[in-house]
Amino acid sequence: MNSPRDPAPPASVPAPRRQPAYAEHARSYERDTAAFQSYRRAVVGALPLCPGQVVLDVGCGTGLCCGMLREKVGPAGEVVGIEEAPDMVAVARAHIADEGWENVTVLNAPAEDAELGLTADAALFCAVHDILQSPGALENVMTTLRPGAWVAAGGGKWAAPIMIALNSMVNMLHAPYVRDFTGFDRPWRHLEQMVRDVRVREMAFGSGYIRPAAPRRSASPAGPRGRSGLWVSSGGP
Repeated sequence: MNSPRDPAPPASVPAPRRQPAYAEHARSYERDTAAFQSYRRAVVGALPLCPGQVVLDVGCGTGLCCGMLREKVGPAGEVVGIEEAPDMVAVARAHIADEGWENVTVLNAPAEDAELGLTADAALFCAVHDILQSPGALENVMTTLRPGAWVAAGGGKWAAPIMIALNSMVNMLHAPYVRDFTGFDRPWRHLEQMVRDVRVREMAFGSGYIRPAAPRRSASPAGPRGRSGLWVSSGGP
């Protein structure tokens, strides 16, 4: 698909795992992306969590979704964030400490390498395109989910090629936060290999998407803890 994208870095220079916006701009990240908090809330709201459950916030950044997730699982539940950018982790941990959230933790590690040592009831992927393009990261997270667990994902995507002006805006919006726009026309391409009952509904003139499905093809049907499924919603960084 002919869509705007950042030029690939020279082969001799390893691409950074996270964009600079997740480093030197970590302390202004909440302000810089405040306009997208409603999208974050919509994606979190798609997770049918119950009090006492464990939920993963994959690529949690400064923890802007952690409080909303905690509201759903309650003080008896647990929110575990995974974030590889140390500056973002520092901001998230400071906020968690200020709020006194004893059941919210943030692990500083790439999603591919995170050692969780737990079984989770749900996972959130909010505006983490690079992580969604990593089969290793997805597999590492999916193996921690119980059968019938829910997954919610949100972010942007390319609209149809004819929507040149819209795609230019999408590019400007996401470029600070996306290392590689490969797969941006179909961000769920790897995730759909791990889920079943894939259905897609595009939003915002094709620059976003919603789809429900089950988390893993090998997962057994959900028991009394609830229906299994995946919810993917549009949104910003």
